[in-house]
Amino acid sequence: MPEEPPVLLDRDPRGVVTATLNRPERGNAYNEALLRALIEGLDALAADPTVRALVIRGAGRHFAAGADIHWLSEVAGYPPERAFAASLATTQAMQKLNEFPRPTFALIQGACFGGGAGIACCVDVALATPQAIFGLTEVRVGVSPTPISTHMVHAMGLRQARRYAITGERFGPAEALRIGLVHEVHEAAAIEARLAAILEETLLSAPGAVAVTKDSLLGANGLKLDARQMALLAHEGWMQRASAEGREGLAAFREKRRPSWSGRPEGGSGNP
Repeated sequence: MPEEPPVLLDRDPRGVVTATLNRPERGNAYNEALLRALIEGLDALAADPTVRALVIRGAGRHFAAGADIHWLSEVAGYPPERAFAASLATTQAMQKLNEFPRPTFALIQGACFGGGAGIACCVDVALATPQAIFGLTEVRVGVSPTPISTHMVHAMGLRQARRYAITGERFGPAEALRIGLVHEVHEAAAIEARLAAILEETLLSAPGAVAVTKDSLLGANGLKLDARQMALLAHEGWMQRASAEGREGLAAFREKRRPSWSGRPEGGSGNP
């Protein structure tokens, strides 16, 4: 039986495309295959004038649990050029989503960590269920969220981004709503109807006007990334991931033990 693609695309008659992150066995944690599928999908959809909106979901219980730790362990053994390309893929995927010319939405349930929170930062409208849990947990395993750092600041402001990116704390949907990471919180039984209502309103907006508005809002406020900026963000993330801390953090996570820098008593967990 052929393996299912890491991102499933479905389109309705109105031109609303649903992209489902499809690694439920890993909590939809991303690896290089998922990132490449997302990049290619966003490029193709952006070039299709009949696409009216994009909705991102996660298959199964979780939205997106960040980067796949097993994949990051593989990347640690890559030669420099390939390791940098893997880091750049995360940066590119987020940039393409952030600058996608159609309205974008995210429906968030379960875990929304690391790059999952980055997706929430990059869409136009983020809706969450009361069971969602958020975290910028990269520092807990000795790596840095540089590929999503600019988007975090755009979405929730520098003050809140500094707190959560540095502490690695987890927080619930009420806090995500307060700091601007999500726009609304609805029970699972009601969130689909709420999405449908917002989409109905959004489809009244002229597609060309939407594209110009999004581009203007980002461009006029210095919120678009050029190739040099993306390369720098990817390089910073790659160097920290390849550092002694990055290697120790990933090893500790795999081995289900405290990392060496943790001051917690025996039996505590330093894992995200």
